[in-house]
Amino acid sequence: MMTLNQYMGELMQTMIVIQGDESFGKEWQASIELIESTVTKGNTVFIAGNGGSAADAQHIAAEFVGRFKKERRSYPAIALTTDTSALTSIGNDYGFVRVFSRQLEGLGREGDLFIGISTSGNSVNIVHACSEARKQNMKIIGLLGNDGGLIKEFVDVALVVPSTVTAHIQEIHQQIYHSWCCAVDELHG
Repeated sequence: MMTLNQYMGELMQTMIVIQGDESFGKEWQASIELIESTVTKGNTVFIAGNGGSAADAQHIAAEFVGRFKKERRSYPAIALTTDTSALTSIGNDYGFVRVFSRQLEGLGREGDLFIGISTSGNSVNIVHACSEARKQNMKIIGLLGNDGGLIKEFVDVALVVPSTVTAHIQEIHQQIYHSWCCAVDELHG
């Protein structure tokens, strides 16, 4: 049986690797700049993921539209994971692989931003969404795990948590998007 100290030790090892990775720091800074640029221009941030990453998409959107720590204006963000009528009708008519890309086709515009979350880096519906975002001239951030998988090749900015432990990837993803929320709280646009 794994102890709490063992579990936390594994998580901390992954965090130490990220902290020492200069290229990760540069990608993180680029992600902040894309988010700030998007919302201050009045464009929309769209976010999607599967399973726990779907919950993360909702969490991010809620923090951008609501607030994180500070009182500030609301910024446009939509989790593509929340409209059950759209998800089920698109899934039924076009297949699960298009549940996010079809929404971006109708809602996305040039200047918007898509954040695709995939702990494996290979979620096919996120790959399709990235492809559609590119057609719409949207910027794309990948919040990924493992080695970044297929999705890494489709994004402008790839934040890859170098782990194969899904729980640790999700835990670090939350720290990353909470840092985004802090940055958004500091905007005055």
